Amino acid sequence: MKKDGLPPGQRAIDSILRWNVDHPGIVPQNPKFDPDRWTLTVDGEVGNKLELSWNEFLKLPSVDSVSDFHCVEGWSVVGCRWHGVRFKTLVQMVKPSEDAKCVTFRCSDGYTTSLDLEDLLGDDVLLAYKLDGKFLGEPLGKPLRLVVPSKYAYKSAMWIERVSFTKTKELGYWERRGYSDRADVWENDRFAK
Repeated sequence: MKKDGLPPGQRAIDSILRWNVDHPGIVPQNPKFDPDRWTLTVDGEVGNKLELSWNEFLKLPSVDSVSDFHCVEGWSVVGCRWHGVRFKTLVQMVKPSEDAKCVTFRCSDGYTTSLDLEDLLGDDVLLAYKLDGKFLGEPLGKPLRLVVPSKYAYKSAMWIERVSFTKTKELGYWERRGYSDRADVWENDRFAK
């Protein structure tokens, strides 16, 4: 849900360069992208499993979406213009079973996170490959990242390679290390209780 102003505990920054952050404990350097070898696998509790090449993914219906981006460290970038495929478009393609309640994202650096399926169905939730009109660079998740504006950024997985629909929630990298699984920015929900 979009609300006026910044979420509690957040301060606006104006430089996108702040996003060139390290990912300690995950990988020593950002994964490299090879468009001829990359695939997105969508599997799990679905009627239609998918394997999409980079060119096939780029042919999916895409949109621009403007949203704010909130890091659990307390900074936000306001008015980011993302471009990509609405997650609900992918949902329509794979036809999740009635048992599919959650979605796990697996990334090329070994990172994982998962969200409730209902949290991924908003018009502003994207599998994004552009920011402000330019393809993502590797520090920002090239080639593909999730954008979930109502959650802290650790839920917006980068370098996505696999999307698995599941019956139950799987705790991801940061959630296993004490961060909140809900990660609701408007409730200041940063750490597990």
